[in-house]
Amino acid sequence: MTLSDRLLGKKNVNGHPRIEAVSPSAALPGGEVRILGSGLRPPELQRPRVRFGDIEGSIVISADDFVIAKVPQEAASGSVVVSIDGQSSNSQQIKVATTIAENLHLVTNPALDAEGNIFVTFSGSRGEKVAVSIFKIDTNYNVKPFLVDVMNATAIASDRAGQMYVSSRFDGAVYKVAPNGTMSSYAESMGVATGIAFDKHENLYVGDRSGTIFKIARDRQIFVFATIEPSVSAYHLATGPEGDLFVTGPTTSSFDSVYKIDPHGAVSVFFRGLGRPQGMALDRDGNLYVAASFAGKRGIVKITRDGNASLAVAGSGLVGLAFAPGRSAILATTNAVHHLAWDVQGQSLIDLS
Repeated sequence: MTLSDRLLGKKNVNGHPRIEAVSPSAALPGGEVRILGSGLRPPELQRPRVRFGDIEGSIVISADDFVIAKVPQEAASGSVVVSIDGQSSNSQQIKVATTIAENLHLVTNPALDAEGNIFVTFSGSRGEKVAVSIFKIDTNYNVKPFLVDVMNATAIASDRAGQMYVSSRFDGAVYKVAPNGTMSSYAESMGVATGIAFDKHENLYVGDRSGTIFKIARDRQIFVFATIEPSVSAYHLATGPEGDLFVTGPTTSSFDSVYKIDPHGAVSVFFRGLGRPQGMALDRDGNLYVAASFAGKRGIVKITRDGNASLAVAGSGLVGLAFAPGRSAILATTNAVHHLAWDVQGQSLIDLS
């Protein structure tokens, strides 16, 4: 029985509105959250008022036991309160992400280095030569050009030494990028090269969205590791703590899968039922977080190791995420990057050893 079901029979003995939970408890500005409780709708079917801190949010749907509200663009992390006819509910806490960079073109996860600098792509349309391929956002959130020569830069990954690797969906190559921004070709003929990820042995996996996952060994030998259903946009890759490779690849279906590929290349469906799943990250407990739609709501979906899914962050336009130091995350939408203080500890490549 869900929390909403349990609340249906719960009476509000003092007549005041009461909040039991806010779901999900984290959101981007503009994201929709569900406020569960009792006595949340005024008489005569009028709408309640919902405040995020001191800022009023807009109501999407209201009923006696729940309210769906949109997080205001100006909102910050803090309290949520429902008011009816001058009577205010108890408060519940919500985490709201802060925008740190805009006017970008991301198509998957951002990336972080050991110092906490953030790297994000400006990917551009297929075949478009943009002025800057990758931007660097330092720890003070200053945005600076970092790399200019990769056409349609798509995914970013780093090895244990901190060397950056970037895929190009235009020329099917993966480039190795030094800290000063100089680059060299690392692998070619990768088809429509999109997602990339390292495993604990520093093998590099590259997703050719036409249906192939390549494995590049440390000596740069290239193998066909697995084949899966083609994607209409990109493959997104993440490596799990047991060495499994997780892959998403949006199709024309609204019931897409997350695939799990074991270290021997055997493919299985880890979870099915997402809409347009894209970038992923894992926490230290092995839970998977995916930018996707689930049950009609867009955001970051948490999938536990045993396959239970729930919306963890509400927000539209999300394409990826990366965990950051201090129990926080960097969230990427199609045109912006956001910071979220989040009580989740993510894993890094070092955690995989």
